[in-house]
Amino acid sequence: MSRQARKISVTGFYHIVFRGINRLHLFEEDSDFIYFLNNLQHLKHEMQFEIHAYCLMSNHVHMLIKERAPGDISLIMKRLLTKYAMYFNRKYDRSGALISSRYKSVPVEIDEYFIPLLCYIHQNPIRAGIVSIAEEYRFSSYREYLYGGNLTDTEFSLGLLGRDEWFKLHQIITKHDFDVTGRTNIREEEIRRRIMQYTGGREIHEIVSWPKIERDYVIRQLKEKEGLSIRQIERATGISRGVIAKVVK
Repeated sequence: MSRQARKISVTGFYHIVFRGINRLHLFEEDSDFIYFLNNLQHLKHEMQFEIHAYCLMSNHVHMLIKERAPGDISLIMKRLLTKYAMYFNRKYDRSGALISSRYKSVPVEIDEYFIPLLCYIHQNPIRAGIVSIAEEYRFSSYREYLYGGNLTDTEFSLGLLGRDEWFKLHQIITKHDFDVTGRTNIREEEIRRRIMQYTGGREIHEIVSWPKIERDYVIRQLKEKEGLSIRQIERATGISRGVIAKVVK
């Protein structure tokens, strides 16, 4: 069976994820992390793409990249991973593939998921129990957002919310799980649990027929407080997307 063609991003943004084959550690020493980042910076300068977030974990990597021209992402990743694999195999006297399957490249829109995705990337070391706060982890872009640096393009995402609000959101551990589909993956049971907090024991499907004031209050809570998307609210409650959009605008 042939491989499925990669989806093209209309914005140029991609969430990149790759892992070591058979859970192999991609980075054994600090010098390995540093080599990868130095190579990434050199390639960025040469190909003129943007890096908006990254986090290098021991056996996998997350990056949020914006390509300069359509199709650049394939060449970027080929050059980046080929050079690092050659370095790693030579240093540790091994041969064969280093990366598990193909790297994942997921188109990213500039929408309600953009900042939560950055939070998710930067909070990887916290969820793994490596550090207690993102600032403590050396090999992610979070410290460049704090102190500046030459690798990460920080102005765009800081400008979306303002610096104070951006950092405020990063202090809250995101409930979202951005998997390789590129969208936040909240289980149906979790969505139902969040909605049931506001129904007073009534069934979720009844919300659509509630009085408008009561219905709209719940919609706003689900969107603003619980972080559910318009699509998730629509699917769970049966309330039309257009109605939800008007309520939360």
